Amino acid sequence: MKDSLFELEIRQEHAQDFPAIYDVNTKSFGRKEEARLVDRLRLSEAFVPELSLIAIVDDKVVGHILFSIISIVEGEHIDVSLALAPVAVTPDWQGKGIGSRLIRYGLDKAKQLGYRSAFVLGHSAYYPKFGFKPSVRWGIRPPFNVPSEVFMAIELVEGSLSCTKGEVRYAKEFAEL
Repeated sequence: MKDSLFELEIRQEHAQDFPAIYDVNTKSFGRKEEARLVDRLRLSEAFVPELSLIAIVDDKVVGHILFSIISIVEGEHIDVSLALAPVAVTPDWQGKGIGSRLIRYGLDKAKQLGYRSAFVLGHSAYYPKFGFKPSVRWGIRPPFNVPSEVFMAIELVEGSLSCTKGEVRYAKEFAEL
């Protein structure tokens, strides 16, 4: 993918990228918790290798996103979906569209892999541009107390959440965040 000012490559992470991904997440959030979360998720059943994506400019990792498997539970019924977290771009590359490109690429890849929906806890003014809507519209609740407008979902396949209700359950690794 090319831009008038820089060339951007997006691809799946490789083991040799792990230190750079740790660095990107630490710099992006100004703390190590999200970087440690990524490391823990890599070792979990919730990890989807094809959905741990990096953005590279001039042979340097400048962005990273991760989608991991979550459940939506209502009584005995369980649906599988994805959580988008974290989304990280190093401060010197923020505001240049890299995060947006990673998210769009990741959503397309998730759909290609057969996933039907994704959830995000994030800025209510940012994520709707990708198609995310408050999850309460489908009767889906977050596992914690947050304003409804910041816990959002997107149907990667139209109608995929129409018969889904319940509470989202993240991988246990998120509890350590």
